[in-house]
Amino acid sequence: MTAPSEATLTLAPNLEVPDPTLDHAVGRRHRSAWLRVPVLISIAVIVMWVVIAITISWWAPYDPIARVADALEPPSWGHWLGTDGLGRDVLTRTFYGTRQSMPLAVAVLVAGVGLGCVLGAIAGFIGGWVDSVIMRIADITLSFPAILLAMVVTAALGKGLFHIAIAMIVVWWPIYARLLRAQILAVKAQEHVEAARAAGAGRWRVLMIHVLPLSMTPVLVSATMDFGVVVLLAAGLSYVGLGAVPPTPEWGLSINEGTLYFHQWWVAAGPGIAILTIVLAFNFLGDGLRDYLDVRMR
Repeated sequence: MTAPSEATLTLAPNLEVPDPTLDHAVGRRHRSAWLRVPVLISIAVIVMWVVIAITISWWAPYDPIARVADALEPPSWGHWLGTDGLGRDVLTRTFYGTRQSMPLAVAVLVAGVGLGCVLGAIAGFIGGWVDSVIMRIADITLSFPAILLAMVVTAALGKGLFHIAIAMIVVWWPIYARLLRAQILAVKAQEHVEAARAAGAGRWRVLMIHVLPLSMTPVLVSATMDFGVVVLLAAGLSYVGLGAVPPTPEWGLSINEGTLYFHQWWVAAGPGIAILTIVLAFNFLGDGLRDYLDVRMR
């Protein structure tokens, strides 16, 4: 058998072998770029609604509670979403509805998440009978369906957006109390927390510096995704007559008015599209925020 020639030996090192790791990394970057597109669109939609809520009174085409045309006019150049049963412009009332729904959702999440996080942090870090009392109260609250509990609390307090906010805070705080408690129980058992205690760090210093920063990621993601849920629940309470009082331009109330005119689809189309876009935008934003904050996802 003949030995391999020198030319064969010199050409062999020049052969290019594809690197599967490099191909996988390139494909992952392409997928990551495509996943960022829905997040960017969601941010644009959210910014649009925030700008509308802040500036609508400066450029609104019509008065939201005044009769501006005949009742139940179909969409036209003068009224892009037509008019409702009282001759009010549907598009104008939809835009003004952002001033009711979005501040309400912000207030509910700030108060509900804040209260839930405080109680959850105390329960998870201190433990003992304090943990048992807080968690049993949370269990009792969570045993009721969210919409049913909110309806009962709102009915007991009376109609109005302020009472809706109180009802939804009652519904939301146990969710975040249990979520943060579970995160704190997992984090405080890690070695760096034990090292901080061994170094002489106080209890509250350990909680605020070594435990909470590593426990808040799920809370932030959940709060972002719950923004749309709060808007939807508030609209649902107004839809059944427990929220805004006519003639307030509110999305749930406008959809309720649209049920009286089933064949005039445009009466409920404006607030329905507004709720849909906000819920989808915050859901996509929550997904993107989870991917960004979770190191394992990256």
